[in-house]
Amino acid sequence: MNKLHVRKDDEVVVISGDSKGTRGKVIATSPEEGKVIVAGANIVSKHTKARRQGEASQIIKTEGAIYADKVQLVCKKCDKGVRTKVGYKTVGDKQVKVRLCAKCGAEI
Repeated sequence: MNKLHVRKDDEVVVISGDSKGTRGKVIATSPEEGKVIVAGANIVSKHTKARRQGEASQIIKTEGAIYADKVQLVCKKCDKGVRTKVGYKTVGDKQVKVRLCAKCGAEI
């Protein structure tokens, strides 16, 4: 089982590649492949064939998967990427694990 440092609905920034600097939400994760799909990043063209008579073939622009190590979590307080500077602490009686920004200490 592979673990990722990001989860669905996290805000991230892309740190390398053609989409470098793009911010967006994580739409889906694939821990087996180590990839994530980020809204607005890594736009690819998909060619679709007409399935019925009278229907047109088309080219659809959609987000493609990128490796999870190419994205950083974004801290809402200091508004920067915090990929390697994420800390963890347990809170309360249930020992819930929360992610912290190592720069400002805010919860992510």
